[in-house]
Amino acid sequence: MSLRRFLTEREPAWTELDGLLARAGRRPETLGADGVRRLGALYRGAVADLAQARRSYPGDPAVARLEGLVRRGRAAVYDAPPRRQPLAALRGLGYWRLVMERPRPLLAAALLLVPLAIAAVWAQRDPGAAGALVPGGFASVAEPRPDGTDLGFGPAENAAFSAEILTNNIRVAALAFAGGMLLGLGTIAVLLSNGLLFGVIGGLAWSAGNGESLVALVAAHGFLELTCIVVAGAAGLRLGWAIVHGGLGPRGPALRAEALSSIQIVLGTALWLVVAGIVEGFVTPRGLGPVVAVVVGLAVAAPYWALLVAAGLARRGFRQAATASAFRNPTG
Repeated sequence: MSLRRFLTEREPAWTELDGLLARAGRRPETLGADGVRRLGALYRGAVADLAQARRSYPGDPAVARLEGLVRRGRAAVYDAPPRRQPLAALRGLGYWRLVMERPRPLLAAALLLVPLAIAAVWAQRDPGAAGALVPGGFASVAEPRPDGTDLGFGPAENAAFSAEILTNNIRVAALAFAGGMLLGLGTIAVLLSNGLLFGVIGGLAWSAGNGESLVALVAAHGFLELTCIVVAGAAGLRLGWAIVHGGLGPRGPALRAEALSSIQIVLGTALWLVVAGIVEGFVTPRGLGPVVAVVVGLAVAAPYWALLVAAGLARRGFRQAATASAFRNPTG
């Protein structure tokens, strides 16, 4: 079946399901017996359509629309009414699912690490040329120190330098998302340019004998910050792709759905940047050595990564269940 025919035949049912879910809110029983039965039938049909769309039309905005409908429909058809469950917990669960439902943009944003590594090697080999790319606030990393163990900072300067890096990373995360409005090109430019900047700073620090000191200053919060930048970049790429590739279905609903998901991802990620800021403010000033700082940084970022992996496994299980349901109910 062609995509155009698939959309033409099935979209009226999706629109009807969307309307029923909007009417039902958190109380499907208000639809009455006939309405509840119709809601269940439309939900099963949407699950079957989602399985077919993922298999036959991957990447089309219709998949995103169906995923949203199926999530809402499942909550209305199967979930028990929440009883004093904290709103933050509900948002947290939704956040992880949203991040992992589009693994390709996440992987593309993670390519930020590629220019970072290349720039670090280049800066070590040619520090004279690489130093011209470093802003004044970071220039001290390229200045050799007699003992090669610190950056010549006192406690206040250490805190200011670390705070400068945190502020820069927050700005980068915001710009990486906003760049999605420029068809995703702005996001790509932000990720590549900042990957080069981070790599050059690290390479210059290492060539000047300041590598361990730099690691001690940034590792405790840096792993989580880089993760947040990658996730914000993935949200920007998703938004840009929704603008570029509207598919054969209506562009407006697909773009609105993707924009809502992307904004939720950015807001959730901002909370983790706050965690990184707390670590930067209360842990980094303790003067941790490079090894301890790396261990702390990995420990701080590990819960985030663990929750992402768990969400990815849950997503895989949901897709398998959706496919099985489609075979059981091929016509909805």
